[in-house]
Amino acid sequence: MAAKKRRIGKNGPEVLPIGLGCMSLSGVYGPSDDAAGIAFIQKAVDMGVDHLDSSDMYGWGQNEDLLGRALKGRRDKVMLASKFGQTQNPGGQNGVDGRPEYVQQACETSLKRLGVDHIDLYYQHRVDPKVPVEETVGAMARLVEQGKVGHLGLCEAAPDRIAAAHKVHPIAAVQSEYSLLYPEVGIETRKVTRDLGISFVAYSPLGRSLLAGVVPDFTNLAAGDTRARHPRFAGDNFSKNRVFVEGLEAIAADRRCTVAQLCLAWLLAQGEDVLPIPGTKNLSRLEENLGAMDITLTQAELDAIAEVIPVGAAAGTRYPEGGMKGVFI
Repeated sequence: MAAKKRRIGKNGPEVLPIGLGCMSLSGVYGPSDDAAGIAFIQKAVDMGVDHLDSSDMYGWGQNEDLLGRALKGRRDKVMLASKFGQTQNPGGQNGVDGRPEYVQQACETSLKRLGVDHIDLYYQHRVDPKVPVEETVGAMARLVEQGKVGHLGLCEAAPDRIAAAHKVHPIAAVQSEYSLLYPEVGIETRKVTRDLGISFVAYSPLGRSLLAGVVPDFTNLAAGDTRARHPRFAGDNFSKNRVFVEGLEAIAADRRCTVAQLCLAWLLAQGEDVLPIPGTKNLSRLEENLGAMDITLTQAELDAIAEVIPVGAAAGTRYPEGGMKGVFI
């Protein structure tokens, strides 16, 4: 792929503008198949995908284990990212743990699962409001000193917390949901991150499939498919959001691209600091997503998109009520 690469942070590695979020390989949109997942990752890397994003929470270790097996013989071809900080609470809301001693323990466990001696980009997956971010990032910085981690990141942290963390150790990337459906956090966060030279990694850039033009059959979702619990898909919210997508589909048709490619191209047009990581386990979808790197939107097209889906127009919050308490804090 000939797309111009983008740098992670001020001094991080350069990667393709579009990476791969690996959560979808761990059963969130239906049953997982490790053998198929390994083959898919290997094919993606062989195609040139060089930014893989995982977490110890995806499948509670299964995702990192799968990546570790997939990357044997290919490790030096990718910028490998993972995360810590969410803890399992069967039957209830996930917990969070940002204690320094847990940071060290979580990283060492992830390294073993991944079968590597270092993680290129290591994020705190969710803020722990009980632990000052300076303490958590201080422990993360020690991982850098130990050679176990290359660069540091934060997920779903508010701008003031990001700035405080950056004073302890340079933060290379911040990750949050950022899409045409939910651009607000990206807009606010990037007012700080751009000045600090921090990249913005956009997860769920296709709105958990909504902006890819997918209409899920909610009466027959596969076991483990979590979309039914997201407010954006609930009742009238879904109907309202589909109207926005239909407007985007019309613009995509004029541009002779898919609506998913249009939405990813819109993100890439927001700035060199933005790196979307759409998730998929389907090769044709991966090829489609990567095709967005060949699309440069005109100002007229960007204006048309803004008219179709204004900032703040999405129906429904990003997460259910409990999940919203743990984001952008």
